[in-house]
Amino acid sequence: MSEQKAERITILAREFAEAAFEYHRGRLGEKGYRMAGPIVQHKFMLLEGPQEPTELFDGEPLFAATFVLKDAEEG
Repeated sequence: MSEQKAERITILAREFAEAAFEYHRGRLGEKGYRMAGPIVQHKFMLLEGPQEPTELFDGEPLFAATFVLKDAEEG
């Protein structure tokens, strides 16, 4: 990751526990992050231009855990 901290980091994982554990493994709390919301499954799609969106990860739903810098403004 670059020297400048990202305001939000989203971790994707196939299992709930993997996504939850990354907060501790990655020492995100020590780096100034907190959870932005619950860890839930998402299906990811990419939209590029006017065509139909393309499924990412072969359409497999993944657990997403989003972390936000504690001093970042919500919005």
